[in-house]
Amino acid sequence: MDIIRERPTFQNAMKLTILIGQFFGLNPVHGITNIDTNKVRFSYISVRSIYSILTIVGQFVVFLLCTMYIIMFSDTSLHSITPMVFGSSNCITTILFFRAAIKWPKLMNYITKVETIYPNIDGAFVTKCNLSCIVVLTLALVEHVLADFSKVIYVMDCPNDKFDTYGGFIMHSFPWIFTVVEYKTYLGIFVQFINIQCTFNWNFANLFVICVSIYLTSRLEQVNRKILEAKGKFIPNSFWRNMREEYNRATSLVRRLDDVIGGIIFISFANNLFFICLQLLNTLADGIKALPSCNNGDDKRPLKGYEQAVYFMYSFMFLVMRSLAVSLIAARVYSASKKPAFALYEIPPSMHCTEVQRFLDQVHGESVALSGLRFFQVKRGLVLTIAGTIVTYELVLLQFSSNDLFKSTSLLKQTPSFS
Repeated sequence: MDIIRERPTFQNAMKLTILIGQFFGLNPVHGITNIDTNKVRFSYISVRSIYSILTIVGQFVVFLLCTMYIIMFSDTSLHSITPMVFGSSNCITTILFFRAAIKWPKLMNYITKVETIYPNIDGAFVTKCNLSCIVVLTLALVEHVLADFSKVIYVMDCPNDKFDTYGGFIMHSFPWIFTVVEYKTYLGIFVQFINIQCTFNWNFANLFVICVSIYLTSRLEQVNRKILEAKGKFIPNSFWRNMREEYNRATSLVRRLDDVIGGIIFISFANNLFFICLQLLNTLADGIKALPSCNNGDDKRPLKGYEQAVYFMYSFMFLVMRSLAVSLIAARVYSASKKPAFALYEIPPSMHCTEVQRFLDQVHGESVALSGLRFFQVKRGLVLTIAGTIVTYELVLLQFSSNDLFKSTSLLKQTPSFS
């Protein structure tokens, strides 16, 4: 039984990630820690599903409040639109994970059948997935703590006589919500909880794509290693047929998983693109500087007004590195799918056979990669495309900024909804 428990499988690789996600209303499936994937199931009438549905409702309510603020005050500045974009995108993300959970049991059964026929030889992907989970979520936690720390320092330095410290913190963090509705402590707690969920979901979507990509790459690399080990040896036709069949099953896994998580990939890349542009705009438009103190001559702030700047720089670097990581790791799936061709071309003519030619035709005849709802495929070139898009839109946004598109870039830096 110990050998079975330690067997490297997709279930083991995703177990930690999915369990953490369930604390925030994502992936409401049962039996994720079970060795037998036949016990993985989804039920609409369960605590996990109800919690996930309530999370979607809560996020939608916050999105409506942000929309009402824009309508009531006719405020279409980027400062007002950003919370609406953040809330709506994360509500959609939670819905997409709920949709993925419905398909998860059937998907797990299919993956288990493939792993039974062709077991995973190298179990390093399990460690990589767990390590990615710990690193990404820890860095995300640091970012959120820095964001809240900067807001707490601001509230303590510039107290609001109408509210206590917590009330001032909430009013400073979510002014667009409590301008629409009257502030109550329980509403403040509710909105803050939803914001924490949204912040986690934003990071978790990237983490989920990273873990899936690591697993799929390992399956394709397993085929590549077997082909390289056979280099220079006399190999019968049956070997190439088996390799082609194993490659075909690995590519089928890519397509199956892409069908389930394609929407998550799309919203993840869209979110990253929007907020990289936004964060970069803050730097170019207003620079990094200390916020003035409300207590003239008696500045007791620990970083003398640079708390927000520290958070902002950390957040921007983390966002860029996380976006690069998810892009490059997901792109490795496509790269690994093309590697067999290089080894197959080196087969001497005397050993060339029909199965080798069929293998080559299959490698070149299909594009195996994760995609965002089939709108784009995640390849290395996509990173350069995104970089070009960011530069283009930054120039456009900077031109608009001179026409008062942004009410206040200093306020924009204090927006809590993407912290």
